[in-house]
Amino acid sequence: MLVATLLLVGLVLLGMALAEPAVRRLPLSPALVYLGAGWLAAWLACPPLPEPDLQRHATVLRVVSEIAVLVSLFAIGLKIRLPGTWNAWRVPVLLATSSMLWSVTLAAALAWALLPVSWPLALLLAAILAPTDPVLASEVQLRSEHDRDALRLSLSAEGALNDGTAYPMVMLALGLLGLHQLGENGVDWLLTDLLWSLCAGIALGVVCGRCIGWALLRRLRAQSVAEWDELLYLGTIALTYGLALALHASAFLAAFAAGATLLRQHPATGAKPEAKALGQQLQAFGARCERLVEVLMVLLLGAALTRVSWSIPIVAFALLMVLVVRPFSVMLGVPAGALPNTQRRMVAWFGIRGVGSLFFLALALQFGIAGADAQTLLSACLGCLAMSIGLHGISATPLMGWYQRRRAPRELRPPERSG
Repeated sequence: MLVATLLLVGLVLLGMALAEPAVRRLPLSPALVYLGAGWLAAWLACPPLPEPDLQRHATVLRVVSEIAVLVSLFAIGLKIRLPGTWNAWRVPVLLATSSMLWSVTLAAALAWALLPVSWPLALLLAAILAPTDPVLASEVQLRSEHDRDALRLSLSAEGALNDGTAYPMVMLALGLLGLHQLGENGVDWLLTDLLWSLCAGIALGVVCGRCIGWALLRRLRAQSVAEWDELLYLGTIALTYGLALALHASAFLAAFAAGATLLRQHPATGAKPEAKALGQQLQAFGARCERLVEVLMVLLLGAALTRVSWSIPIVAFALLMVLVVRPFSVMLGVPAGALPNTQRRMVAWFGIRGVGSLFFLALALQFGIAGADAQTLLSACLGCLAMSIGLHGISATPLMGWYQRRRAPRELRPPERSG
């Protein structure tokens, strides 16, 4: 098993490195290539891969996927250069809250109607599939900290925020299934899983980002060369994650907030060359980490597809999640005037599911979902992830190409002078 895994990862990495220019010209995303490679390798494996023990491996899958999400969220945070105003954050916050609640409601009703699940299990499945992924759809991700495109900003910030806002919904569903304590009338869930987790996670991330940024600024002012950006990157994530665990705060929101505030503490866009170089080094290392996360997690997802119990209800659920639930939830949660019509429709389409859902699936299995319920949850979740990566991966390149051509004349206009 180890030899086969190493051969698969090595061949895929080398193949993508050599063929990336050709792949970029095709109407598909790198994630779709990794998904197909993982599925094909598992399907052709001889002898066949052993049947996985979901309960036994749930903890390992949870830890691996959680680390992958934290690394990705910190990298996205480094690129976010929005001012701390409501107007700047309005659309991402609405997508991560109002639209996410509509998504959970519609997905739960769809799961209950199509799949043999109870209402609490349908709610759990909907909550697992609520977060979007800011990494897998690389065509629609922020390109750099200088990218001000509202579509890319909205999708990237949404994917960073809704991993944290989906957590209370997952815990609520687990509580309704009798696997988590909600407290009398749900008071414990409201105070701890919802309010404290979200608020403490954001506050912790801001504090960590600002404090570390202040230390970096003092070091740069002392004419010290900024080196060891890898240690700084991973050390900030590890410190923030450890404090979040100790305080029972949202580690996802803390990692994102730390990344979003870290670069604000030193003049990454200012005149000091050491500071600018450090910002560029951190973002370059983050981009490499994102790519490794994408390769490893999607290969794992592709291999796991061979264990999905495919059926007409599972396929119908996955299709409707992508074609109906995501677009309707965005249209219902984001007012028409919040974004131009073209960008609003593009946001409604691009809601790719990915590593965050794998984490919540592993968390549910770790909490005790077993037997037929676990198999249904696994099949529906993985089927939806594969459908999302497939449809969004095929459509991302042509749609974003059309979008960029449409916006090109506007971007060439000279900026308006402010009063």
